[in-house]
Amino acid sequence: MAVSNQTMVTEFILQGFSEAHPLQLALFCIFFFLYIMALAGNALIVVAISLDSGLHTPMYFFLANLAILDIGCTSTVLPKLLQNLADKKSIPYAGCMTQSYFLTWFLGAELLLFTAMAYDRYVAICHPLHYTTMMSRMVCILLAGSVWTISVIDSSVHTGLMTQLTFCGPNKINHFLCEVPTLLLLSCTSTYLNNIMIVIADIYLAVINFVLTMVSYGFIISSILKIRTTEGKKKAFSTCSSHLIVVTIYYTTVIYTYILPATGSSMDNVKVVAVLYTTLSPTLNPLIYTLRNKNFKTALKKMFPFIK
Repeated sequence: MAVSNQTMVTEFILQGFSEAHPLQLALFCIFFFLYIMALAGNALIVVAISLDSGLHTPMYFFLANLAILDIGCTSTVLPKLLQNLADKKSIPYAGCMTQSYFLTWFLGAELLLFTAMAYDRYVAICHPLHYTTMMSRMVCILLAGSVWTISVIDSSVHTGLMTQLTFCGPNKINHFLCEVPTLLLLSCTSTYLNNIMIVIADIYLAVINFVLTMVSYGFIISSILKIRTTEGKKKAFSTCSSHLIVVTIYYTTVIYTYILPATGSSMDNVKVVAVLYTTLSPTLNPLIYTLRNKNFKTALKKMFPFIK
């Protein structure tokens, strides 16, 4: 039975990784471990920030939002990937559209959130005396609300256009997830409007936000270099170095995926890069943000007194 009048394909086949059983078993164990680590690490960040009043600041507010997005991103991709590795490679049409919707939502939201986090660090370092006013509770809520709202609209547009396409021929997706670029390759009808909206979204979500983030860090680095003491420079840079590392990794992987064509020999590279931003990045983010953060370590010690 077709899902809609225009859809002949009722399910897709995800062609993830190697068919070799020993390798699939090893990958299952690796991805399961990474999923548990991502869930535990990001959930710990959300709980710690919620319970410790010392972490009720704009920087940690945005970090909690990032942790929620990371939980959503991994939970959108990894359960189905684990099922795929256990030889259940098919995914219903509706399930594929749903995964594409949430993945597009969370990825877009993270790009926007990185810009908001960069602005927060810019205000903290370049305008410290006005930080409380410029990053008030209302401003933080407005920024976070804008991040979630814009990303939802963006994802709704892409998914809505996707459901208007006809899939009447091949149903094998050369990927381990349902993503807009790879799905468009299977459409039997014109994807011109879809591609136009992808370009618009890429310019806004990736290019413009990347430029805004880099401009913010240009001002930040300039202000840090003006600090006379070495200790002062280290302290200022330590407050934004973690965010800069995460932004660099994330933008590199996402831009590589959405700019390079997902065809031919490049597809294997796209799969590897997709693993980075859907699995490794959400797993590493809690470590990058907390390992050198004294305030967060203090909050953890309050939660777990046995930690020394």
